[in-house]
Amino acid sequence: MSVFTEYDLMRELHKDGDKIILLVLDGLGGLPMEADGETELEAANTPNLDRLAAEGTTGLSIPIREGIEPGSGPAHLSLFGYDPVHYEIGRGVLEALGIGFDLGPNDLAARGNFASADANGVITDRRAGRIPTEECIRLTAKLQEATGDILPGYEVFVKPVKEHRFVLVIRGEGLGGQLTETDPLQTGKKPLPVQDESGTPEGAHTAALVNKWVEAARAVLVNEPRANSLNLRGLAKDPGLPQFPDIYGLKAAAIAVYPMYKGVAQLVGMDVIHFEGDRPPHEIDALERIWDDYDFFFVHIKKTDSYGEDGNFDAKVHEIEVVDELIPRILALGPGALIVTGDHSTPAKLRKHSWHPVPALLWSPRAMPDQVQLFGERVCASGHMGVFHATHLMPQAMAHAGRLKRFGA
Repeated sequence: MSVFTEYDLMRELHKDGDKIILLVLDGLGGLPMEADGETELEAANTPNLDRLAAEGTTGLSIPIREGIEPGSGPAHLSLFGYDPVHYEIGRGVLEALGIGFDLGPNDLAARGNFASADANGVITDRRAGRIPTEECIRLTAKLQEATGDILPGYEVFVKPVKEHRFVLVIRGEGLGGQLTETDPLQTGKKPLPVQDESGTPEGAHTAALVNKWVEAARAVLVNEPRANSLNLRGLAKDPGLPQFPDIYGLKAAAIAVYPMYKGVAQLVGMDVIHFEGDRPPHEIDALERIWDDYDFFFVHIKKTDSYGEDGNFDAKVHEIEVVDELIPRILALGPGALIVTGDHSTPAKLRKHSWHPVPALLWSPRAMPDQVQLFGERVCASGHMGVFHATHLMPQAMAHAGRLKRFGA
C-alpha cells in the first residue's frame, strides 16, 4: 500500500476522539560505551517511562530504511507519517521556516554552520565551539552587510538561528537543481564545493552562485578568532507537502526550542507555539497552557541529541532523567495516546546520528500491554510493535486515541 493511499485512507477514516501527544527525545537511541555496558536510555533512572512501557506497547522504529543514517528533518517527517524517501526536504527550508522566514517560490534556502579552520582551510571544529547565539547574530549581520549584494540580480539574506547555526536564502529567478553540501561531516578535511547533481543548466547556474557567495563569506570571516569559516547544508526550495491537519483531521501544535524542528512542523501545517524558556519543564508548561486548544501535540526535546553528538554519555543520561520526571504532568492532562520515542539514534559512543533502530513506546488506556517492563533498546526489540517503519506510528496513535472509523462493513 503506497503512502498516498494511506493518506487517502486517513482522510476517509479520521473522526473526533481523544488527544494525542508525540514526545520526541531527539537522538534518543544509543549504544553501550563498552561491550558489556548499557545504552544511555538503559542506564538512565526512568521509573515513569518504565511504567509507560509496562502499561503500553513497545517496539523499535526505522526512520528511513534499514541501515540508513537519518538526518533530523527526514526523520521527523517520518514520525509525522510522511515517507521521507518520497518527500525529500532540504534542511535549509526547515531552518528558514523555523526562524519565521517567509519563504517564497523563488527562494533557495540553506542551513549554515559557522566552523573553525586552520590556515590551510582544513576544518578543525565543524561547529566553531558552539559559539553563543549572540556571536552568531553579530557574524550574520557582518555577512549580510558584506555579501548582501554580491550576486547581481539576486537578493541574499543571512539570518541567525541559534549558536553556530544560521540560514542563507538566495532569492531570484532560475534557481534550482540538486545541490550537494560543503560540509565533509568530519574534521581534518577541507570544505567541499557545491555541485549540482541534476545535470540541468538551472542547477549548474545555482551551484555557481552559491560557490561565489561561500568564497566571499569565508573571506569576510577569515580573521575571526573561532568562527573563521562556514559550511552550507540542505540547499533546497520549499517542495510543498500534503498538510498534516487535512490528512489526520487534527488541529496540531508544535512545542520546540530549536528553529529547525519548528520549521518541519510548520512545513506540514502545525501551529508553532511560542513560550518562555528553553528547558523541558518550560515546554511542558506550554503544553499545559494550550491543552484545551489543540488535538495533537508535538513536543521536541533537543539536548539528548546534542549531548550524543558531543560524546557526553552522562549528560545524555541526565537529560533523559529530566524528561522522565515530567511524565506525571503529561499523564495528568489525560491524553488518549502518548508516543515517546526519538527521531533517530545518536549514540555518545559514535558522536553522530546512526542507523540503529529507535526505541518507541505507545501508551494509551486502550493499549494491549506486552511483556516489556522497562524502556530501553534491547527490551523494546521484543515488544508487540516489533521493528517497524516510523510512518506507522501516526495510524497507531490515531487508533489508540479513538480517532479512526471502521474500514468497510
